[in-house]
Amino acid sequence: MLNTDANSASEALTEAASDQKTKRVSIQGYAGAFHEIAARHCFQDETLEIIPAHTFPELVEQVEAGEQSDIGLMAIENTLAGSLMSNYSLLNESKLKITGEVFLRIKQNLLVLPGQKIEDLTEVHSHPIAIAQCREFFAQYPHIHLVETADTALSAKHVQEQQLKHVGAIASTLAAELYGLEILAAGIETNKKNHTRFLVLERREEIIPTPDADKVSLCFSVNHEVGGLYRVLGVLAAYNANLTKIQSTPIIGKPWEYMFFLDFVSEGELSYEQAIEAIRPLTHYLNVMGVYHRGEHYEY
Repeated sequence: MLNTDANSASEALTEAASDQKTKRVSIQGYAGAFHEIAARHCFQDETLEIIPAHTFPELVEQVEAGEQSDIGLMAIENTLAGSLMSNYSLLNESKLKITGEVFLRIKQNLLVLPGQKIEDLTEVHSHPIAIAQCREFFAQYPHIHLVETADTALSAKHVQEQQLKHVGAIASTLAAELYGLEILAAGIETNKKNHTRFLVLERREEIIPTPDADKVSLCFSVNHEVGGLYRVLGVLAAYNANLTKIQSTPIIGKPWEYMFFLDFVSEGELSYEQAIEAIRPLTHYLNVMGVYHRGEHYEY
């Protein structure tokens, strides 16, 4: 009887371990993309399955549906290219909440088939943001045509799969490793302080902050009148809310009226809940997009 109980306990432990299933993370891009690198830093203690999405709307659809993935990781801003405003609007209209963030130092590399020289190249393919980050490097090589594609890693994959001898790709060192490509030039981004912020996204009906949550992401609009935005910012300052981001975007159908996306870190004794409730009467529309802990910064 004791042995039976021991076996049952062992089986229960095995079943419990198997219940800790692999976390499925949707990213925009494919194997070797910077999104994947950021995801593996963010969830470094977990077993991951990376689910590729060709576009950001597809990423959101995957996480909303919950059939293919459990969680999403989406780039939201870059220190060189600026904010991805379409992603801000996409999130505001989605059923997803921000539950975390991670910052990644982006190092762009020129990848080619082994043995190729820069004189051999006629085209270099990559995501538009990656190309924008490297234009100064390619100004030295006017014979190379820069071609925008859906993803950095996918560009590298195409070079390898199609054996494109006169085509290079701008992508990560991980992409070079995965697809057997040679790094012809490393770190070709114009500004070496090139960082991207990624948001962790989950399908939730309401905000469920973690005990260490100290950062808030909001989307709001105010009455189109003198001092509308000023009053909101003044109240946040009074509640020791340290703004880390504010961005505006036009409200479609309401010329010269704007939606504001704002992040703040709660500092001092007053809580972020109090700050949110204090500005609510001053806003025409208010969406708390996420309450989460400040993200870590990683190099790659």
